[in-house]
Amino acid sequence: MSGKITTQVLVVGGGPGGYVAAIRAGQLGLDTTLVEADRVGGTCLIRGCIPSKALIHVASRFAGLQQLSAAPHAGIALKSEPDFDLPAAMQWKDGIVDKLSTGVAGLLKKAKVRVVHGTAKFADAKTCTVQTGDAPVEITAEHVILATGSVAAGLPQLPWGDGVISSTEALSLPALPKRLVVVGAGYIGLELGIAFAKLGVEVRFVEALDRMLPSYDRALVRPVEQWLKKRGIEVLLNTKAQDVARANGGLRVTVQNGDAAPQDLACDMLLVAVGRRPNTQGWGLEHMALTMDGAFVKVDAQCRTAMRNVWAIGDLVGEPMLAHKASAQGEMVAEIIAGKRRSFDPVAIPAVCFTEPEIVAVGLSPDEAKAQGIETVTGQFPFAANGRALTMDAGGDGGFVRVTARADNHLVLGIHAVGAHVSDLSGEFVHALEMGARLEDIAHTIHVHPTLTEAVPEAALGALGHALHI
Repeated sequence: MSGKITTQVLVVGGGPGGYVAAIRAGQLGLDTTLVEADRVGGTCLIRGCIPSKALIHVASRFAGLQQLSAAPHAGIALKSEPDFDLPAAMQWKDGIVDKLSTGVAGLLKKAKVRVVHGTAKFADAKTCTVQTGDAPVEITAEHVILATGSVAAGLPQLPWGDGVISSTEALSLPALPKRLVVVGAGYIGLELGIAFAKLGVEVRFVEALDRMLPSYDRALVRPVEQWLKKRGIEVLLNTKAQDVARANGGLRVTVQNGDAAPQDLACDMLLVAVGRRPNTQGWGLEHMALTMDGAFVKVDAQCRTAMRNVWAIGDLVGEPMLAHKASAQGEMVAEIIAGKRRSFDPVAIPAVCFTEPEIVAVGLSPDEAKAQGIETVTGQFPFAANGRALTMDAGGDGGFVRVTARADNHLVLGIHAVGAHVSDLSGEFVHALEMGARLEDIAHTIHVHPTLTEAVPEAALGALGHALHI
């Protein structure tokens, strides 16, 4: 492909925000062009959410088999320890990614979206040049949707390379390290670190703050802390990584806790997982006259930027940096361009941490509501009292569902949970908040028995003062 393209809608970035925006724009009859330097699917599909969940699944299954080889359980025993083949696991993971990426490409084609593979560079707000594999392509658009996503944030004292990796490399390793130090005990670091620990890697976490998973309240994090402690996995809090050097065929990471003497940690690989930053470099942002909000592109409730008919969505525009937020914004922007009346005003954006056990947060926690001056009532139901959880060996990890509501009218403000498989409940949680449910609505909705979902009305009943099964 070469030459010039004039299009109604130009989407830059083929991740969950960009490809959804392009598909919806195409469905609405808009002449749409999508520019993506890699395969369509973006960080989430290619090197983030999907491959990491595949690795977590494999690690959990392997750990379960190891436990059965050590001691019989529920009538099941293994006479020998299981073997793990990392290259085969990676091949399986890559097959899932390929299938999903091919599916996205098919959806774009079905919506008659023109896909240009290459790196875009803007000369002004509506014109960019794409360096494709063949020749440069100049694209001029009436509307531009910026969906460039984010990249792994690094630390200057821990430069990438030579055994220092980001989550991207961690999901494509040719072999497992024997010892892994993870800098950052947020959701990315903990998800991957726990998965590697299940695969037999000796893992240690280094966190600069005084607690891990600071975006979740302490009650939700406590079962994860207990899981790590039970398995002897060290978490160094209030500790900063200062330096890394090659030593004895591996790495030596120097860390320091406050004013204490520096400590050296030996490892074979160092995973830096201190978050992500918006991808604002290398595509010509400086030529577009956009207003910034710190590191992010500033937008209004319709994702409009300061430049007329230039829109920005997803990680580029701020927290929460989540794929499902980007997709919702992409769909909305496409519909606004097509003349529909929309705005981005969700009651809540659900967040899930795929640790051991999983954590779900939707809406306000009791402490957050209190900080806003709202008087609340809460109800909490443990999975230890849920029949389905017990039949899946998921009742002993300290998990629970908690419902927070206004004290005056019982409007549900937040639903939070920790435990095995609770990510699958997140849709019910956010749906309740979006529909303006009261405690009575949830408590009097008949839930299937036996399922984990029964914990939700039980928690609502608890907030009303008459839980049935605790």
